Amino acid sequence: MSQPKRQLHLNLFILSTGHHEASWRHPEALPHMATDLRYYQRLAQTAERGKMDSIFLAEKYRLNKMIKYRVIPQMEAFTLLSAIAAVTERIGLTATASTTYNEPYHIARKFASLDHISGGRTGWNIVTSTGDATARNFSRNEHLGHRERYERGREFVEIVKRLWDSWGEGSLVIDKESGIYADIERIHGANFQGNHFSVQGALNIPRSPQAHPVLVQAGSSEDGKEFAAELAEVVFTVQHTIEEAKAFYQDVKTRMKKYNRSENELKILPGFIPFVGDTEAEAKDKERELNELAVSEYGIQCLSDTLQTNMFAYPLDGPVPFEDLPSVHEIKGQQARFQLYVDLARRENLTIRELIIRTAGGRGHFTFAGTPVQIADVMERWLNDHAADGFNLMPPLLPSGLDDFVDKVIPELQNRGIYRTEYTGRTLREHLGLPLGFAASRV
Repeated sequence: MSQPKRQLHLNLFILSTGHHEASWRHPEALPHMATDLRYYQRLAQTAERGKMDSIFLAEKYRLNKMIKYRVIPQMEAFTLLSAIAAVTERIGLTATASTTYNEPYHIARKFASLDHISGGRTGWNIVTSTGDATARNFSRNEHLGHRERYERGREFVEIVKRLWDSWGEGSLVIDKESGIYADIERIHGANFQGNHFSVQGALNIPRSPQAHPVLVQAGSSEDGKEFAAELAEVVFTVQHTIEEAKAFYQDVKTRMKKYNRSENELKILPGFIPFVGDTEAEAKDKERELNELAVSEYGIQCLSDTLQTNMFAYPLDGPVPFEDLPSVHEIKGQQARFQLYVDLARRENLTIRELIIRTAGGRGHFTFAGTPVQIADVMERWLNDHAADGFNLMPPLLPSGLDDFVDKVIPELQNRGIYRTEYTGRTLREHLGLPLGFAASRV
């Protein structure tokens, strides 16, 4: 008897007008809608029509100085997702929240609330944030070091999980006749004392439908991979080739063993930027059109930020100055992204201009331009070769790039039997094939 086919998971990463840095300049783009609720509701409804697992909103706590060249406004994720929950029924709602610039009690309460509001569709993208500019918005002079951020992050997640668990099975009585609303003996405080936090009390909201919203992590450094293996249930990662993706997949899944976790408890979703065309030439024309709209100053600044080196000091058509770059261990922000850019430039012997163009579509994420059949071929290969459990979909242009993918690529995936034709569950955990959170099964 043949084995059932592996099933592909899809998350939609929503970013203003699309993930290509020049997307807002495209004739089809709607940059004036960047703060319009209806725009985001429509994107979520399209993703739900495509039977995707979830949508995902990134979150930054600073104004990017390059807003001069790109549509960057980001509405607060919990507020926006609460409004999206009201016009959707099945699709998951994943919000980003930093463990460096928040308090565990606030985050536990917000995610529990959103899980109640959505009927169990919430996920938490756990980040440690980047950059001294962010630190200065929170009364700090500089951003915490890489290792310290992850140590703080582990404590933060542990506290949040304890708070979600604080309302045990049967704690909500609601007995009008006896006058008992809750069994206080079944409600327990977090009782946590660590190096970074001290939290004693219980959460002031009953256990949510999933018990624990899904834990998502985005980071591919050594600390990030260890964090994912220990705590995450979904990983959003940056892998530029299938070979790199297979190595990352095997690395993280293997690390899970020492935490007594099964490989099935973690879904790895590399970022994927598809340019969809009815012909391969049309798809490549779409990619070329957006690349030609890119502003050099924006690309150079982004490269400078990632490499933490002033790239304006070097010829645009000259080589990447590897000898002048810091080591990866000196990077205070995204170490994995730094290494990806360096490796890409070395491997393909790229000039600064070429590296900017290669990363304009999605900051180093895997990009492919082709027909629906060609795109489905690539996605199926990554799935079957254990390079991914699915993808974090990053359309280069919104909303048209999402429409094309849902209307043309998803039917091809469904015809191959590797993607659902209907939702079979209502919660994000059910979509991902994950068990309920700890609290639901501990009593």
